[in-house]
Amino acid sequence: MIGAVVFDLDGVLIDSEPVWEEVRRGLVAEYGGHWAADAQRRLMGMSTQEWARYLSEDLGVGLPPDQVAALVIDRMGARYRQEIPFLPGAVESVRRLAGRWPLGLASSAPAVLIETVLEAAGLRPYFQVTMSTEQVPHGKPAPDIYQAVTARLGGAPSDCAAVEDSSNGLRSAAAAGLHVIAIPHPQYPPDPDALARASLVLPTLADLTPEAVAALA
Repeated sequence: MIGAVVFDLDGVLIDSEPVWEEVRRGLVAEYGGHWAADAQRRLMGMSTQEWARYLSEDLGVGLPPDQVAALVIDRMGARYRQEIPFLPGAVESVRRLAGRWPLGLASSAPAVLIETVLEAAGLRPYFQVTMSTEQVPHGKPAPDIYQAVTARLGGAPSDCAAVEDSSNGLRSAAAAGLHVIAIPHPQYPPDPDALARASLVLPTLADLTPEAVAALA
């Protein structure tokens, strides 16, 4: 039986990938760097330390990674204070599944932004465990974040389901041994090999029902 469900945040509950891309792309341009064609796809799933180093070194921002991270997070926080772009059905899907299972959150977002989003939506009480890849050695696609969240939930990864959207997120959850549910973002579709690791592919959060999740077992 499925014993717990673990959500990703960016691209699953909030439509934040376009905001992340706009903020990071703007910073790269501001400091004379170069935005690579595959930059956004590569950035999805990286931990804060990893993407800050990537912008600093690979994309030519030139500032120290910790300064890059601080600037991006500050600008993301300002955007979220204006409006948090929740995906349709996000709040309802969390509440629906929380009525049946313990919930965890395994996000690549910085912890401060995770808390901002959950508090704004009144969703914080529904999650027993929330973790950022800042808190583990390696970001997605490494399995670290899902291993850590399921351990804190008190269950084996094989008894848990993950809800993901991106290539690196799908790979991370699958590598950790969870049952993987994919809800692909149409603007940032996952790679075919990553999508193939999902046990269930759903078009929208409205389709994420307790019955669909329970059937994975």
